[in-house]
Amino acid sequence: MRWIKRNRSGVLLPVVCLVVGLFLGSHVVPNVAAIPREEYESLETFTNILAIVRKNYVDEVNTKELLTGAINGMLHSMDPHSAYLTPELYKELQMDTQGKFGGLGIEITVKDGILTVVSPIEDTPAYRAGVKPGDQIFKIEDEFTKDMTLIEAVRRLRGPRGSKVVISIRREGVPDFLTFTLVRDTIRVQSVRSRVLEEGYGYIRLAQFQERSDRDLHQALEKLSAEKGGLKGLVLDLRNNPGGLLTQAVRIADLFLDSGLIVYTEGRLENQRQKYFARKEGSWTQFPVVVLVNGGSASASEIVAGALQDHKRAVVLGTKTFGKGSVQTILPLDDNSALRLTTARYYTPKGRSIQATGIVPDIVLENVPVQEARVEQKRPTLREENLPGHLENQKEQKPKAAQPQTEGALESDAQLKRALELLRGWDVFKQMVQRKAA
Repeated sequence: MRWIKRNRSGVLLPVVCLVVGLFLGSHVVPNVAAIPREEYESLETFTNILAIVRKNYVDEVNTKELLTGAINGMLHSMDPHSAYLTPELYKELQMDTQGKFGGLGIEITVKDGILTVVSPIEDTPAYRAGVKPGDQIFKIEDEFTKDMTLIEAVRRLRGPRGSKVVISIRREGVPDFLTFTLVRDTIRVQSVRSRVLEEGYGYIRLAQFQERSDRDLHQALEKLSAEKGGLKGLVLDLRNNPGGLLTQAVRIADLFLDSGLIVYTEGRLENQRQKYFARKEGSWTQFPVVVLVNGGSASASEIVAGALQDHKRAVVLGTKTFGKGSVQTILPLDDNSALRLTTARYYTPKGRSIQATGIVPDIVLENVPVQEARVEQKRPTLREENLPGHLENQKEQKPKAAQPQTEGALESDAQLKRALELLRGWDVFKQMVQRKAA
């Protein structure tokens, strides 16, 4: 299982990823063998300290909890996406790919020691309450979150469906703290939604890369093509999509490409160097595509946007993406827990590393309502490059709570309106597609 998510544990609460973000990858491997003791002489120092703490600390301590904390500290010191997953968290992570889990429905990360919202998920308690990207969670119930780990934050934010949790948020441009009382719910993420914008032009919203996303998207394309006027142009909306399965990113990009490299990964080991190619079978190449992205588009979203952009198959419109360009491999352990370890970076077909830089749209366009423009522009944008300890980008290789704006509402969505305008008048692109099909 390969993932791609943006530090996602954060909240999608449900997601048990620890850093929002999405992972990029998650490749499951056989159980890990113990590392020979002689390779780490300093382990003796560690065991001595552990013994001293157990014997002399002011309160009685739980050895298992101490070891878990030590493991998390070691992994977090390397990058914000590597983490130890307890059996409970590992199980929830597996459930997340199926689009159903319990929680509030927000993606979080830790920035400068403060829990920060990457993006709320549509139609969830957090989204409906008006939680926004960039919001800083200072308190959960009565406890301050300064230096709180993501694992601990996830544990405090999760709970039975119907139970309540109070969070205090600081928002840029708002002088006072905002308090939200959220009722936990079972989060069901509908991966794919579609509709006709006008005759001949379709819209598909991809909220997350789940196990069935490619099949659902293929069905949506068939449905749109069967509508009156057929399908002369498509808007693929990846805004605030935090990522998901790498295999799904490849398959979805493959739907719009008939050949060529989609993405490749580079790591220290041979099995971490992979290339993924498009196939001609089942490709939809008869119409132009506009891909919508923003700062909440991460990981798998960036792979799809980058592949279609490099192959000149689509115009990418919106704002710069999150910049999550690393691969996390899931390594199951004997006690049903797992290690999520960063093992590689991924690159677009032209050798661009997205890590900490993101995808820059072909057309940069903010999506801010006129009456809110002044406030919205002041809100800081959270991206991978802002996360403490993020992997550096290597050189390119060759091969009061306001209600959130509803995405996809044509009358109030400046980016979607511009995308539709591009499709209507995209004669040059249409001719290119026709020549290619011929």
